[in-house]
Amino acid sequence: MDAAEAVAPQVGVSRACRTFDVARCTLYRWRRPSAPRPASPRPKPPRALSESERQAVLDMLHSDRFVDSSPAQAYATLLDEGRYLASERTMYRILAENGEAGERRNQLRHPA
Repeated sequence: MDAAEAVAPQVGVSRACRTFDVARCTLYRWRRPSAPRPASPRPKPPRALSESERQAVLDMLHSDRFVDSSPAQAYATLLDEGRYLASERTMYRILAENGEAGERRNQLRHPA
């Protein structure tokens, strides 16, 4: 890129880019990089669970009845009873936000 930039004033941008196998748009982009965009906060979806609903799901998963069950088992059991608090995936998300999701035991990794 530096070589194409150095030669461009003498032979022209197109010829310099062809010689060094660099796209012209890449050279122009390299000359003037775009300013980084500020990160805008994501809006909360209108159908998202409220904090009290999230706490109800967490309390249910921590109850004595479901403490040793996976969210999938708790979800299926509650559906059999006709209760729906949140989707199975949402239960996993709530647990992950509290640092409780993932493998319960240390998994061994075999060497390559």
